[in-house]
Amino acid sequence: MGPLAGINVIELAGIGPTPFCAMLLADMGARVVRIERPVVSGGVPPSDVIGANVLNRGRRVVALDLKQPAAVAAVLDLVEQSDALIEGFRPGVMERLGLGPDVCLARNPRLVYGRMTGWGQDGPLANSVGHDINYIALSGALHAIGQQDAPSIPLNLIGDFGGGGMLLAFGVVCALLEARTSQQGQVVDAAMSDGAALLMTMIYQLKALGGWKNARASNVLDGAAHFYTTYACADGKHIAVGAIEPRFYIALCERCGISDPLFTQQWNTQQWAEQKAHLAELFAQKTRDEWCVLLEGSDACVTPVLDLDEAPLHPHNQARKTFVAHAGMLQPAPAPRFSRTPATLQNGST
Repeated sequence: MGPLAGINVIELAGIGPTPFCAMLLADMGARVVRIERPVVSGGVPPSDVIGANVLNRGRRVVALDLKQPAAVAAVLDLVEQSDALIEGFRPGVMERLGLGPDVCLARNPRLVYGRMTGWGQDGPLANSVGHDINYIALSGALHAIGQQDAPSIPLNLIGDFGGGGMLLAFGVVCALLEARTSQQGQVVDAAMSDGAALLMTMIYQLKALGGWKNARASNVLDGAAHFYTTYACADGKHIAVGAIEPRFYIALCERCGISDPLFTQQWNTQQWAEQKAHLAELFAQKTRDEWCVLLEGSDACVTPVLDLDEAPLHPHNQARKTFVAHAGMLQPAPAPRFSRTPATLQNGST
């Protein structure tokens, strides 16, 4: 099942972006073997067990102490039978274990060797520690998000998952496709700092063209615009407004009963603050659900801001089965969707 059926991947257990990458590959049908450290008596696996940790779904687990020569030999035997290996250790760790790319590619010249780090395999910070917040800070992404007085932390979506695990999955699949022609493997160097910068491509373009101010809450997509932001409703819940295009903006004004001439100049940035204040007063007059009855699903581009309990229950998410129950836990379903080789949640084993 899935477009990657028949692809064999070795995952060296880690946290965050590397297991997310492995999850994406497994969701798409790849057979992923996860190498875990042996569990100490009475302890818990280093990154939890299959089924209890959603990021680890769909993999077979093998417990090996890579400090032992026999365990390293066992991994190299797996390498000979695999299409890809992914790891998320700091630079040099795999080499010291005797499982670096040179050794693995010598055993299997067609192997795709995926490496996930924060700063990359080289550069002044390559051996420095860090986390998502550090990597996105260096890319410019963190500075651009938030209110005027301080940056806001966008969970760990930009570094760990979007600019990290997803970038590595993309790189691994690209290298697998290339290997079909060349019959040669290669190393994929995926750095979260690079990935976070890549996700900022459009913002850097807008800035270069004079369409983006280098200050938070001053631009069309960072909450400054009255037609692209969130508003609190009478019940304390919020709605999201994204009426960028003129016809959608007109639809928003019409459905909200707005006839004030102030709102005829959508793109006059000098009036955005005043327009936003007026809309804030307007949206505070009804509950979120009352506004959704009036606006959701229309050309006004308005949706409710759902919390983690509400999102799986929304009719659209239920109709598309965006969230599914698996291994006793409600979790996001595999994506994207394929017409002929659908992705599926695989059962793992230890």
